[in-house]
Amino acid sequence: MNAGKLDFKDRMLSLGLARVSEAAAIATASLIGRGNEKAADQAAVNAMRSELNKLDISGIVVIGEGERDEAPMLFIGEEVGTGNGPGVDIALDPLEGTTLTAKDMPNALTVIAMGPRGSMLHAPDVYMDKLAIGPGFSPDTVSLEMSPSERIAAVAKAKKCSAKEITVCILERPRHESMIEEVRGTGACIRLITDGDVAGVMHCAEPELTGIDIYMGSGGAPEGVLAAGALKCMGGQIFGRLLFRNHKERQRAAKAGIKDLNKIYARDDMVRQEVIFAATGVTSGSILPSIKREVGYFTTETLLMRSKTGSVRRMIYRTPVKQAMY
Repeated sequence: MNAGKLDFKDRMLSLGLARVSEAAAIATASLIGRGNEKAADQAAVNAMRSELNKLDISGIVVIGEGERDEAPMLFIGEEVGTGNGPGVDIALDPLEGTTLTAKDMPNALTVIAMGPRGSMLHAPDVYMDKLAIGPGFSPDTVSLEMSPSERIAAVAKAKKCSAKEITVCILERPRHESMIEEVRGTGACIRLITDGDVAGVMHCAEPELTGIDIYMGSGGAPEGVLAAGALKCMGGQIFGRLLFRNHKERQRAAKAGIKDLNKIYARDDMVRQEVIFAATGVTSGSILPSIKREVGYFTTETLLMRSKTGSVRRMIYRTPVKQAMY
């Protein structure tokens, strides 16, 4: 069967994708707050891979746990699924926020996106300078060429409010100290996050729920592609530019097929066709609640989205603890 010629039936595949995300989250439940990041991540990887291999797809992991020699499972280039289905690209983070999970801090998620074969940017494992805003803005409202203060002024002007009414989400890292200082100089509010910049970008898509207007700063390029998949479904804009610290990272980009090392990628450059996206809450956050362990049961909530229709579903899943352990 020629998987490459089979249609990408996003509606039929979406429920299966939700199950993949749910399984990864449930696998981490007993490790929340236990201080073991590696164990939590491995549990999520094992569960996500097992569920992916039940789907009738011919899948290739394009955003995963790293190169083959760095990750035994769900590595970039790994083939998943039964092979009896359409060819698809898969971007995933089995546990977005391993530290958040280990410390029982907010906004840890399991995240996965799927699109037709060849639809996603094969982002190398390097840093990416990112800028994101929510839906409803004109395409030229903000850009990576603008300074942080110029971006805030532009969004405030578009919203017809003052800079003091704008909230910016930034990953708390030493490399962002000057950016943070400049943003605070505008009078805007900053919500600092310790990890989990996919969730940070997703916050922009629902400002009335999260209170976040802009995301900016550098983080992992693979997470940038995942975030682009989320915004393609939810609405909003994201821009990214790869950052390289040394020759080895430039070689990594070349291996991934990146020819223009200075290119600025918009959302639809990172995710070029229709996509389905699922995220399940592991710890409580602004987007999703945590896994709940009730008497004999686990309960999760999953955000399941399709860019083709713009549908956003919130799905509650309840499963017996004994069943979830096998």
